[in-house]
Amino acid sequence: MNTKQTSVVPAIGRVLLAAIFILSGLGKLMAPAATIGYMQAMGLPLAGAGLAAAIVVELGGGLLLALGYRTRVAALVLAAFSVVTGLVFHSAIGDQNQMIHLLKNFAMAGGLLQVVAFGAGAYSLDARSAQKAAAAVGRVSAA
Repeated sequence: MNTKQTSVVPAIGRVLLAAIFILSGLGKLMAPAATIGYMQAMGLPLAGAGLAAAIVVELGGGLLLALGYRTRVAALVLAAFSVVTGLVFHSAIGDQNQMIHLLKNFAMAGGLLQVVAFGAGAYSLDARSAQKAAAAVGRVSAA
């Protein structure tokens, strides 16, 4: 029987949330000109710097989230990124497609905030670090 401490569900949720960021970051890395063109068409200044920042946030944050390392911070950054990019790139809510994209970004932010609130779960690098730290404290206490 799975308990809160051993459930694989948080790991599955993290990987599912991370997938869109990792794939999007890789897409930007492989086709930077397309992303820069889109950013410029949206009127954003410094599109090259924006591209670099987006790749770091999406690819880096997505990988951290999937692995469960510094999970709460990564999830918080990705949640903020999702809200900001939703508002910047999908604000034409009169267009049903743009409204769906905006709501998708908000839904992702909501899921990410759940990760911020409840942590990475048992199957994560964060949990492994916590176990090692607790074991080290136990060894010091026993000495």
